[in-house]
Amino acid sequence: MSTCRSLTLSALMLCCQSIVAQTKPIYNFQDLSHAYYEKQKDSLKKAWTCPAVYKDKETQKKYRDIWNERTEFVTEAIDNDGYLYEAEIHSYLDDIVKQIVKANPKLFPQAPMLLIDRATSVNAYATGGNFLAVNVGLLAFSRTREELALVLAHEMAHNALSHPEEGMKKRAEWFSSDEYKQSLNAVLDSRYERFTRLKKVFEGYSFDRSKHQRYHEGDADSMAIILLKNSHIGIDPTVFLRLDSADIQYRQPLRKPLKEYFAAYQLQVEDSWMVKRTKGLSAKAYSFNTTTAGLADSLKTHPDCQERYNKTKHEQTSGPLTPIPASLRDKAMKMMIWSIYCNGNMTAALYRICLEKDRGNTDPWYDFMFSNVMSGLYYADQKLGRFNAIAVKPKEYISNSYYELEMMFEQMPREKLEAFHNALQQAPFWSSMTPAEHGFKSLVHTLVSNADDNDKQKAAAKSFTASYPNSLYCEFATPFSKK
Repeated sequence: MSTCRSLTLSALMLCCQSIVAQTKPIYNFQDLSHAYYEKQKDSLKKAWTCPAVYKDKETQKKYRDIWNERTEFVTEAIDNDGYLYEAEIHSYLDDIVKQIVKANPKLFPQAPMLLIDRATSVNAYATGGNFLAVNVGLLAFSRTREELALVLAHEMAHNALSHPEEGMKKRAEWFSSDEYKQSLNAVLDSRYERFTRLKKVFEGYSFDRSKHQRYHEGDADSMAIILLKNSHIGIDPTVFLRLDSADIQYRQPLRKPLKEYFAAYQLQVEDSWMVKRTKGLSAKAYSFNTTTAGLADSLKTHPDCQERYNKTKHEQTSGPLTPIPASLRDKAMKMMIWSIYCNGNMTAALYRICLEKDRGNTDPWYDFMFSNVMSGLYYADQKLGRFNAIAVKPKEYISNSYYELEMMFEQMPREKLEAFHNALQQAPFWSSMTPAEHGFKSLVHTLVSNADDNDKQKAAAKSFTASYPNSLYCEFATPFSKK
């Protein structure tokens, strides 16, 4: 009898733990950078005071302008919720950074200010000034702690080698030089191709968080290996090969026909929606290929990924690698999908959801977001913004599956969008949702049912933010509450 009671109690505890895990929020609204990093932003402004480097007033002024542009880039991103704080992810990244700092004290007298950037690109960046940011896209993409550590060490090396400051100095010297002034005057005096030539003259002027000089990248790779060796962190150069495909995530095809993902919710998709029509008479086909040659990407200022791997593969350490906890990668993926949705890109958001389902992810949160995407497209259509919500991507960067989804979103009749919205509002997965998600469901339904009534939209949004002030979904609701 006692054994049965024990088993029953254990089962109950497991059930409760499952519910808690399912209902735990990804992060709170107050964890977005406009609130969480307000004080740090002010400290950053004080710490980043432009030093007097040049005696020449014009060069010093250019240097100060570029220096201040870096400060404005970071502080404006904080104000606009470009960053967020999530304790588990931040702690995981910070442990790697601190391990590197502790083992290399001469290069890093203190740990850098570490922020989580909400960008979906597979990247991290160093801006100088002891600042380091890691995109959630990198965390979702990385498989092991060693992969992450190599990328972080690379960016920390940029700071240690003063590459960002050197870049700012070179730009200041160039824009105050006689050669630059002569080049600019020559363009202004010309009659043809002024815009193209001006772009070339101005290339590299604005601060860019992800670009360093190409030769700096090789130096940072070399120092990263040293930093990791000193830190007794395993080295996995194969990450360079994986980074070669980092910017073409949407070229990954779906495992099933697109209509099957909708059929799981008893939604019927018509084949004709997924075929591009020309003048309503003929179907236009497009040939998709797998080559990536010539595609621009966020790592284009770096040496070739194969070259980077060849130079470092002999440093590969033996022994097992450390997988990144699945819970962290799942959080990063949810953060990305939510951010993509809030930015209004419904196609990319739904495609990411389908890719997660392909991986066997049965978390009902993805069903929740599937519903939100379809409702978002319906709302955008009523506001005459369907094309913007589709956010068409160049065909070179997408798979045939993604292209079909774009076509479907473009050609679905409005009454079908309404029907899909209504059906998803009644779907069984809602029984697994939290009160905040049910509140968001009600808000979304009010928005799509009153697309032209700003007063009702504002009232519904205010009601939601008042009822669930800590919910991350307040990010979506707040702009409507201020209409």
